[in-house]
Parts: sequence; structure tokens; C-alpha cells
Amino acid sequence: MENKAPLSLEEFKTKRDEIMKAKASDEIKPSTLDKIAVWITNHVGSMGFFLIIFSWTTIWLGWNMFAPKEARFDPYPAFVLWLFISNMIQLFLMPLIMIGQNVQSAEADRRAESDLNINVKSEFEVETILKHLEYQNKIILKILADIEKKS
Repeated sequence: MENKAPLSLEEFKTKRDEIMKAKASDEIKPSTLDKIAVWITNHVGSMGFFLIIFSWTTIWLGWNMFAPKEARFDPYPAFVLWLFISNMIQLFLMPLIMIGQNVQSAEADRRAESDLNINVKSEFEVETILKHLEYQNKIILKILADIEKKS
């Protein structure tokens, strides 16, 4: 066991500030396209969007099947075109949603990395406290030994 004094509070704060500055410089800002992909992912992957698409499809098909023939704008076989269009929407949205999920995953990875850094700092703080306690313990034992010698 060495009798070396543990880090002072100022030394500890300096080390902690260095870690935080390094972390701040590592952060990556998402691009505008990434932000758009995340927005689409958040909004398209909602019940509100599903209800809008479901309602629109129901109204479209209902109108073109049950409205007077003169008022129909997309008579019977043409609703197959609507199904084609909806499939195209799905084909375009799927990659956008996946991109948004990738961006969100990268953000989750950055948060996990930040959590790891916090855990490492916490471990360092606990270790510092334990070193201080051990150092104080040695000093107290030395003082007690000196008092016993004088008695």
C-alpha cells in the first residue's frame, strides 16, 4: 500500500471537464435529409397516418363503387390503379422509414456511448472517494498508533 495522496477536488474536476469536452466534440449533427427521414418515420409510423390512409381509401373506393355513375371519377376497374398507387407509396416509404430508423438507431448508439462515459466517470468518482477514505483511514491509524505510543 502506498501512502500517495489521492487526487484533489480540482484535479478531479479538470479530468472530468476533459472527458466532457472530448465528448462534446464527438457529437455528430444530423443532416437535413436525416431530419426529414426521422420526421417521416415518426409521422408515417403513427395511427393517425394509418387512419388517414384507411379513410381516404375507403372514401375513394366507396364513392367510385356506390355513387351515381355520372359522379364517379374512377369507375370500377380503375380502383386497381389506386391499389397500384398505394403500393408505390409503400415502396417509397419503406426505404425512408428504414433510413429514419437507422438515424434513430445511431442516435440511440450515441446515447448509449454517453451513458457508458457517465458510468466510467461515476466509477472514477467512486474510486477517488474510496482512495480518499483509504488515505484518511491510514492517517487515522497512524494518529492512533502515535497516541498509543505516547500512552
